[in-house]
Amino acid sequence: MNFQDLEVWFVTGAQLLYGGDAVIQVDAHSNEIVKGLNESGNLPIKVVYKGTVNSAKEVTDTLKAANNDNKCIGVITWMHTFSPAKMWIHGLQELKKPLLHFHTQYNKEIPWETMDMDFMNLNQSAHGDREFGHIVTRMRKNRKVVVGHWQDEKAQARIAVWMRVAAAWADAQDMRIIRFGDQMNNVAVTDGDKVDAEIRLGYHVDYCPIGELVAVQDTVTDEEIAEMLKTYENEYILADNCKEGGKDRKQVVEAARVEIALRKFLKEKGAKAFTTNFDDLKGIDQLPGLACQRLMAEGYGFGAEGDWKTAALYRTMWYMGQGENNSCSFLEDYTLNFDGENSAILQAHMLEVCPLISEEEKPRLEVHPLGIGGKNDPARLVFTSKQGTGVAATIIDLGNRFRMIVNQVDCIKSNPLPKLPVASALWIPQPNFEIGAAAWILAGGTHHSSFSFNLTQEYLEDYADIAGIELVVIDNTTTISEFKKELRYNDLYYMLNKALQA
Repeated sequence: MNFQDLEVWFVTGAQLLYGGDAVIQVDAHSNEIVKGLNESGNLPIKVVYKGTVNSAKEVTDTLKAANNDNKCIGVITWMHTFSPAKMWIHGLQELKKPLLHFHTQYNKEIPWETMDMDFMNLNQSAHGDREFGHIVTRMRKNRKVVVGHWQDEKAQARIAVWMRVAAAWADAQDMRIIRFGDQMNNVAVTDGDKVDAEIRLGYHVDYCPIGELVAVQDTVTDEEIAEMLKTYENEYILADNCKEGGKDRKQVVEAARVEIALRKFLKEKGAKAFTTNFDDLKGIDQLPGLACQRLMAEGYGFGAEGDWKTAALYRTMWYMGQGENNSCSFLEDYTLNFDGENSAILQAHMLEVCPLISEEEKPRLEVHPLGIGGKNDPARLVFTSKQGTGVAATIIDLGNRFRMIVNQVDCIKSNPLPKLPVASALWIPQPNFEIGAAAWILAGGTHHSSFSFNLTQEYLEDYADIAGIELVVIDNTTTISEFKKELRYNDLYYMLNKALQA
């Protein structure tokens, strides 16, 4: 669950017009740039220099090799000199990995006093990168363009974002999602075309009968449960009724049994995400709220009520943000608080909110009745969210395409909920409650979302570009009139695109 075994290839475009000595110098500059990027400490993934490419054959061979190398998650290109773009056509047609075009230059500043024609011939990124950019645009190939000097921390930060996104894209290409049960109550927005999702996004969605999980649950030992209970006692504050000898201790024991079984089951299946359905829990003591919360913190994607798209997106957002400050969760629009300028939406769920967003260092582990599902009282972690700005995102299926909706939101301090013992967050969607909520509804957004404090809009823009899916963003610049126009223009674009493909 880290990036140590991954790498990004760095390929420099040049040509032999200026002679072999010039290419040798280009190669030396490229090596120094790659070395500097790796030693900066600002990039999460190792950059591997793959040499200069000076012909169509060299381009094609290099980019084909990138496709076939499992460690390579993407390619950074840079045109040190003028690299004729026609020689990139066949290679770009072959390339299946994410592409970043780095518009940089070896020299930081122009050497005004000494610059001569030899220098000009050898430092043509301002020229060559535009030639390369033209052919990528003409080929309608998605890529990220980063502009800045290779020693500039701002440029390195943008490359780092793309690296994390490219890694998450690679992770999604073999993402198996286990569904216990189907959609609940004929809900539409949480379902979608699973075949198209596998073609476009890489998700492989499998139904598993709950009986398969029950069979694993029956193999859990008392020793395993005892170890899990010690973990609970170390990491959380246990309510009195949950402590050893408490009246609901048995429910904590059963929650541990379910968690152990679910983790084993997902590992055996090679799954990275899962969904539950509280109408399909035969053989399970309680709704597995605590298990879902803890598994999300470990990086498993989760979606309630059969919501496999949100389960997959959560896994992807967790994967992008993994590290010390990873702070994300599955959330649901629960209820509204109309309070003038401070009108907000309470985000919660019955049980399944990830403790990575908890304001408290140690959430409380509690057991309470749950008036839905018809099972025994479930254990859950109870906490309130941290405050700050984050992004909420969802992916919906519009029939002819997938749309990602991203809303920047401001999490604010929540009042206590003494009679609602669940984890929760309270946020104001940007630009304000009325516009943010209306825009989300106009875009067809779900009532579930994947939320992150440490990701920014840029991560999700990069992801939508790599996936080739529609993206709409709701932020402080959004107005309803312009947002409606954007949705109409997007509809027209995709209708025309489909007609052209036909």
